[in-house]
Amino acid sequence: MNLPRSLFSLASLTALLLGQPLQAAELTAPADISPVAPQAHDSGLPQDWQQRGVFMEILVRSYQDSNGDGIGDLNGVTRRLDYLKALGITGIWLLPVYRSADHDHGYAITDYRDIEPDYGTLADFDRLVAEAHKRGIGVILDYVMNHSADTHPLFAAANSARNSPWRNWYVWQNDKPKGWQTYGGDPWYAGKAGGYYYGAFASTMPDFNFRNPQVLEFHLDNLRFWLNRGVDGFRFDAVGALVENGPNLWENQPENHQIMRRVHDLLNEYGKRYMVAEVPSAPTEFSASDSAGSAFAFGLQTAILKSVQMGRTMDTLTGYLKQKPVARMGTFLSNHDTFAGARIAQQLGGDIASNKIAAATLLTLPGIPFLYYGEEIGQTFSEPVQWDDQRLRGPMSWDDSANAGFSTAKPFRALAANYATANVAAEQSQPGSLLETYRALIALRKAHPALQTGNLKLLSDDDDPVLVFTREAAGEQILVALNYSRRPASFKLPPALANQHWQFLYTTTDKADIQLQTDELSLTAQQVTIFKRALP
Repeated sequence: MNLPRSLFSLASLTALLLGQPLQAAELTAPADISPVAPQAHDSGLPQDWQQRGVFMEILVRSYQDSNGDGIGDLNGVTRRLDYLKALGITGIWLLPVYRSADHDHGYAITDYRDIEPDYGTLADFDRLVAEAHKRGIGVILDYVMNHSADTHPLFAAANSARNSPWRNWYVWQNDKPKGWQTYGGDPWYAGKAGGYYYGAFASTMPDFNFRNPQVLEFHLDNLRFWLNRGVDGFRFDAVGALVENGPNLWENQPENHQIMRRVHDLLNEYGKRYMVAEVPSAPTEFSASDSAGSAFAFGLQTAILKSVQMGRTMDTLTGYLKQKPVARMGTFLSNHDTFAGARIAQQLGGDIASNKIAAATLLTLPGIPFLYYGEEIGQTFSEPVQWDDQRLRGPMSWDDSANAGFSTAKPFRALAANYATANVAAEQSQPGSLLETYRALIALRKAHPALQTGNLKLLSDDDDPVLVFTREAAGEQILVALNYSRRPASFKLPPALANQHWQFLYTTTDKADIQLQTDELSLTAQQVTIFKRALP
């Protein structure tokens, strides 16, 4: 074994010589796997804080550089908290902030209990969380359970020798299995000392072995480490890939629910914590059960944008709303992965009216809405990149200066193609801008419990140009009408809603004196109108 003798106790060496298995607890670990005791931490946020507002997904590397090195950092995010609060954001999801081997996307983690040096320090992180809480903003972290970097000390030790005591922390086979195809193709890679290890995404990101109970305990302790620092929850990456049972049974296996149930129980012990799972092929299963409680509504974003593009309510949209537990799901229009779609403004050809009606759909439907940074100003990117996802992860456009207000130095990646016109400074306080539309819609959602947690009743039919629905809760009923068509359209209200006194709340046109007291809604092209009435 190519590990120094100092790693072992006498009892451990005896067991090793006798061919008996070693327990990880008997070794001095190559990484910090020490147990972490829970500590109470009250954020001061409301009990149901995640339901009351809207999340912003942020890649720290791309949001704001505070020290002039061309790379975004934690202090930069802290500097922009007032902007997020003014926008109405009540939660931020930070893409991985841990030490990583990739120094880019952050999903190849080398230390789960420390901050990526490019981003700052643990003290910087603590300050960000404290300042966010002062503004009523929760902070959730992207947590990667499925795999680590191949340079993580635990995998380096596992890869150093066939009989390494850390070998069973990852998935190994003596002979290369055949017939496997996962996200990255053939997932089996030759180890340095023989055998083959499993990496569902890439050779540089080997999968943990969750059949070893110490692996789950390690991750639970890591979660406690961050919860004890005041983190308000987690987005869990690649939850569908945690356990593999064969070449055709490597995704969405029953054991994944058992693992996530343990995680869910841990967060419940802390109170006021939120978790959301990334399971693109099984969002319903993880939202409708107590294993995660919430998962991202993959597929809904495509249905919304297709309705906007086609100019009518697609049956995929109404079908999703009828069949899925959307109220418990994280809803979104775009995110950091190309498989979820390009930047919204690019998918919609830069058309502002289309961007507005897509935003209005997201922010008035049930669910817990997530925006992706720059979405609110209509950012687009076109520069060549090493891999496609990087095109979604460029610097935030704050103004039209040389580096878009992102940094005083040349940014690590090319600026948005439209940063000169689509930026915060240009759209701030500009009536009718995309940014102000997002701000108004978020404020409306935060002001009305019916839009946060109210039940949904669809009134229009598939292929209608207008999507009409009601949301109802806390003694009020909200009526939402979204005309996807690029032509005027009308909708006749059902008798139960006709000839009622509806109070106008919002429209994307200038007609602020709209009243609805008859049985018909008339809308201009791509118009959004929202009304409310008090329930008897």
